[in-house]
Amino acid sequence: MLKILIADNNVGLCETLNAFLGRQEGMQVVGIAHDGEETLELIEEREPDVVLLDITMPHLDGLGVMERLSRLNLVRRPKIIVLTAFGREDIIRRFTDLGADYFVVKPFDLNVLADRIRQFAGEIYDNSILREPEVEVSPQTPRVTLRATVNREAQVTELLHKIGIPAHFKGYNYLRDAVMVVMEEDGLFGGSLTKELYPRLAEKYNTTPGGVEAAIRNAVITAWEHGNRAYLEELTGRTSKGRFPTNSLIIAKLADQLKHRSRLSS
Repeated sequence: MLKILIADNNVGLCETLNAFLGRQEGMQVVGIAHDGEETLELIEEREPDVVLLDITMPHLDGLGVMERLSRLNLVRRPKIIVLTAFGREDIIRRFTDLGADYFVVKPFDLNVLADRIRQFAGEIYDNSILREPEVEVSPQTPRVTLRATVNREAQVTELLHKIGIPAHFKGYNYLRDAVMVVMEEDGLFGGSLTKELYPRLAEKYNTTPGGVEAAIRNAVITAWEHGNRAYLEELTGRTSKGRFPTNSLIIAKLADQLKHRSRLSS
């Protein structure tokens, strides 16, 4: 059973989240806090697996909670999913530096939030109920396949955070999905991106292939200019004097990196 703490000063949203998550199999809301001080108290008292943390709260805001979290005497640090209505890159980067695991931009789909909670907290308990949004589950689907898919997405997300791509960018989701597809289908490189991958993602997100390509390009440029340039140069072999890497290069290198990790752990 995944224990969830909701920390948000919006009482109505807390009630909605409490009602929805309380109906989810394998989840239990163990507390609701409306300010940062109360959030820290409940984290110590209830030992949640996941904290849904709002940025703007009275007495102590979300950043303050993150800064003081490391000082608490916790047996296990909870996963932190930040709920934000803001898209400022400096704030996102600060939360990432302090150890935030994921960002959800308001307004958000409750089912997507539930999926992210399972994804980032699913490794805590072997018996957690895991569900991947775009995976069709049948009685014959091996559970190990579902777990592998969820873990793979978490690994991709970790690398995107390391690169410095803001989670609220459209290109963030497109790039994450693109890397996962390429990991499964080795032939999708170069021209195949335009002919096969971009249209597939466009259909999933109800946009155009050109929109997918442009959003990924914007995310890559942002990471190159404002993110972890040193890691990007190491990953792609490009230097700061050269032009920023292409979409296909980034996707291919990220997929290769994750495949290498998988081989080392197998």
